Amino acid sequence: MTARGRPRAFDRDEVLDKAMRLFWERGYEAVALADITAVTGINSPSLYAAYGAKEELFRAAVRRYNEQGSPVQNALATQPTARLTIEVMLRDSARTYTDPANPRGCMVVLAATNCTQDNAAIQDFLADCRRTDRDQLRDRLARGVTEGELPKGTDPTALADFFHTVLYGLSIRARDGASTAELLAIVDTALAAWPPETG
Repeated sequence: MTARGRPRAFDRDEVLDKAMRLFWERGYEAVALADITAVTGINSPSLYAAYGAKEELFRAAVRRYNEQGSPVQNALATQPTARLTIEVMLRDSARTYTDPANPRGCMVVLAATNCTQDNAAIQDFLADCRRTDRDQLRDRLARGVTEGELPKGTDPTALADFFHTVLYGLSIRARDGASTAELLAIVDTALAAWPPETG
């Protein structure tokens, strides 16, 4: 009796990285399962067994993307003041979004901006990711008000919305071909809107 061949082993993270880049470059709806199998070299049954359907694979790819270094999360985790948190977030984003080693822009901003009703759950998923970042920025700015770094009348929600919107704009400009220097000039202009120091 002929022994049955064992399934070919593959590196799950490597496959996920390749799928992530595909979604990042083309967006969720423009990527077909056949594109994923072609790029990863994994057949459909193995792909389903490892990651589930396309939606589950995309969600895993977004988690992988964030694990590899979200400028928002990195700034929140490392910077001692609210001002530096915003500045480092924007400057790191400008450089990351234009890094020639990666697709341009931010995957979380660009991968599902316009979906059919069938894929509304994906659009909502990314909107939730962005809201989480915005809410964490708001909380950090609110702490800046409490600690006296920002004037008492500062609205942390409005300020977080403003800088988070600048962040989105950097992603779009990067996808449109703007250079790192052009994005950093936008960051300089945005930072000029920072409320005057109180201390």
